[in-house]
Amino acid sequence: MGSKHSLGKHMENRDDLRHLSAIAAKVGRKWDENRFNDAATVVKKLAAQPEDQDLLELYALYKQSTIGDCNTERPGMLDFKGKAKWDAWNGKKSMGQETAKEQYITKVEALIASIGKK
Repeated sequence: MGSKHSLGKHMENRDDLRHLSAIAAKVGRKWDENRFNDAATVVKKLAAQPEDQDLLELYALYKQSTIGDCNTERPGMLDFKGKAKWDAWNGKKSMGQETAKEQYITKVEALIASIGKK
């Protein structure tokens, strides 16, 4: 009978651990979400305009973070800016949204280090 009691206690502990892991994951996502939102705000306050390639990377990572895979048709032949943005976003296809958020945050931090903030 002692082993059944021990097993029952062990199962309760596993359930507790799963519950705590779920809470930790939610807290982690919330923290990452806050970091992402902060980065999206700070990027508007850079001391200078980033290079076009950096802007396209930020755009693509932001869209992949917030929407996921590109879900629009490629713009027409004469819409050069629209095509560049679409190509950048579509280039992130299959990247997970959490990964895109982390890369976005890293990119913003790198731009702050190189350009500075206002």
